[in-house]
Amino acid sequence: MNSTTLKNELIFSYSSGTLGEAKSLFTAMYLYLNSVASKKASIFDNILASNLNDVESVTPKKLNYTDCINQNNSETNNSSNPTKSSNPLLSIFDNLEDLNWKTAFKGFKEYSLPVNDNDSLKIIKMEPGTSVPLHSHNGKEFILVIDGSFKDEYGEYSKGDMQVNDQQIKHNPTACETNGCICLTITENDVVFFGKYGSALNLFTFIKSFFK
Repeated sequence: MNSTTLKNELIFSYSSGTLGEAKSLFTAMYLYLNSVASKKASIFDNILASNLNDVESVTPKKLNYTDCINQNNSETNNSSNPTKSSNPLLSIFDNLEDLNWKTAFKGFKEYSLPVNDNDSLKIIKMEPGTSVPLHSHNGKEFILVIDGSFKDEYGEYSKGDMQVNDQQIKHNPTACETNGCICLTITENDVVFFGKYGSALNLFTFIKSFFK
């Protein structure tokens, strides 16, 4: 699996407007946190925009310079808090601490974001040193670090870093010992655990799926 290709495909799909709610919000947050990804999105935006010139069914809108000035002033006046308006997650909630966190196990909390999508979008909060048992997924898993850091068998990931996994990847993420880790995650299907307690955890996940 080429994670760089998957990241670029995700950004291009975002620019072309073909993503569902979960991946759209996820990618918007990725572009907000990662300057390199944001530059790629700008390149894709320009490519897609230039292609519109070749589409005969699309007629460019004729605007006066005053229309552009008025629109810009309106957007500025409606954005009293620039930081809040630029952070995609803050369009849903004001503060991470105010969320209705659910404890999955000691040191690990999660909050499911309300999206109309088949993909599951969650914010994961791991206390310092907390580990998730060795697992994989029946589908892709996207992880974006929004605060702190974590490490696994494939490297260390800090704020603004994205990890993409599939069913061929098994990993054992562990949160940073000092600050812990907060991540935005997308899972396309259920998790599959391995190791000593794998069978019990998989049974729990199966039963839990009936109460989603």
